[in-house]
Amino acid sequence: MSNTASKKTLIIMVAVFVLPVVLAKLALDNDWFTKGATNKGNLLAPTIDMSALLKDAEPKWRLLYVMPETCDSVCENALFSINQVWLALGKESDRAQALVVSTSSSDQKALAALSEYPFVETLKVTSPTALLSSSVYIVDTQNNAMLFYEINNDRKEAVMESRNMLADMRKLLKLSLWTDLGRRVLDPFLDPFRDPFGDPFVDAWEPVWGAKSS
Repeated sequence: MSNTASKKTLIIMVAVFVLPVVLAKLALDNDWFTKGATNKGNLLAPTIDMSALLKDAEPKWRLLYVMPETCDSVCENALFSINQVWLALGKESDRAQALVVSTSSSDQKALAALSEYPFVETLKVTSPTALLSSSVYIVDTQNNAMLFYEINNDRKEAVMESRNMLADMRKLLKLSLWTDLGRRVLDPFLDPFRDPFGDPFVDAWEPVWGAKSS
């Protein structure tokens, strides 16, 4: 590929992929959601990097919950909430995921009972995370936990908090729409650059970054 073509491809990638992510992060940091109405959840500052756990996962916005050793009423309400929020996203749900992270010490009976929520996915990890099992977290497409919602043991209170999750998820999905579209549009063009053993959106672009002027 010529140097000019490489630069054009890189500019397109930045325009449709990188910029929307930056804008979404700025919107959260500076309360740009709406004038007089900030995000409903609690902002994590700094964010918590979940890349070690989600490195092989498809880039999606995630409602993430860590299964505790004993699934009490708070846990049950958290599982109910992430399921209901995912369903309420409707046509946008394909860009999101309701995910329960578990370890060897997590409540195995509760994990088995997740069959009641067929759209809630699970991920078993070998080491504990920095996330608390008393909260549900929103994780962005770059695997950063950025917002959290403390779950109450009262179902009515938990339902109210799930509405807050839904409001924030809808705003974030709207802000990041061009990011997700950019991935889909650029995928066929990125194939020639992909490293089968590396990250398709990072390692695959090394030939472009290292291109020499002709």
